[in-house]
Amino acid sequence: MAGHSQWANIKHRKALVDSKRSKLWSKLSKAIIVAAKLGGGDPSANIRLRTAILDAKAVSLPKDNIDRAIKKGTGELDGGDVEEILYEGYGPGGVAVLCDIMTDNRNRTAPEIRKLFDNHGGNLGSTNCVAYLFERKGLISIKQPAVDLEKLMEIALENGAEDVTEGQETYEISCPTDAYTGLVEVIEAQGIAIESKQVTRVPNLTVEVDSETAVSVMKLLEKLEDHDDVQSVATNVNFTPEQLANLG
Repeated sequence: MAGHSQWANIKHRKALVDSKRSKLWSKLSKAIIVAAKLGGGDPSANIRLRTAILDAKAVSLPKDNIDRAIKKGTGELDGGDVEEILYEGYGPGGVAVLCDIMTDNRNRTAPEIRKLFDNHGGNLGSTNCVAYLFERKGLISIKQPAVDLEKLMEIALENGAEDVTEGQETYEISCPTDAYTGLVEVIEAQGIAIESKQVTRVPNLTVEVDSETAVSVMKLLEKLEDHDDVQSVATNVNFTPEQLANLG
């Protein structure tokens, strides 16, 4: 993990998308479609699907929507022609930017994403130009009053976590993606409230930028995350607390 500031970075950007529920529901439905398409419609046998359903339920996606998305993915209903693509590029100041895309029309999506990069001081790059700088991780955040740290460490480390760290107000857990869903289920089964959870791309090394560049990078990230086909965006920028406060 890149430290507590990386959590602040991720949470700040994720909140921008979570506030737009209808768009978020559409993105989660696509994630369910792709998961069912790749691994089948049985959540007990398809960890990725189970994770997608957990994420959907966490933001109150209706059960009927979830069921329809699964059936689209398995081919029982039309509308399952969604593919998963990773777009890579550079933002202002040459910082690394990754976009996880799910689209039913890459010929529409690619030029739209390229234009967003171009309009905000960046450029879309070639395959693996920056992906090697990131690892996919499960990240779980828990408010400190919810559980004793020693107990949480025991539960987490016995169920696949790589690290448990103590922030100012939260305990933060990182884990491999294949341990994420099981770990979330174990923590919740213990009656421990999870403040936030997600599978995301975490940079192996972060870079810092000046305040002007930080504003430009954040504008690019916001525009990318607002795109209907973008599931998530990652960057190796380590925004300082002051920069995050100024960005609002």
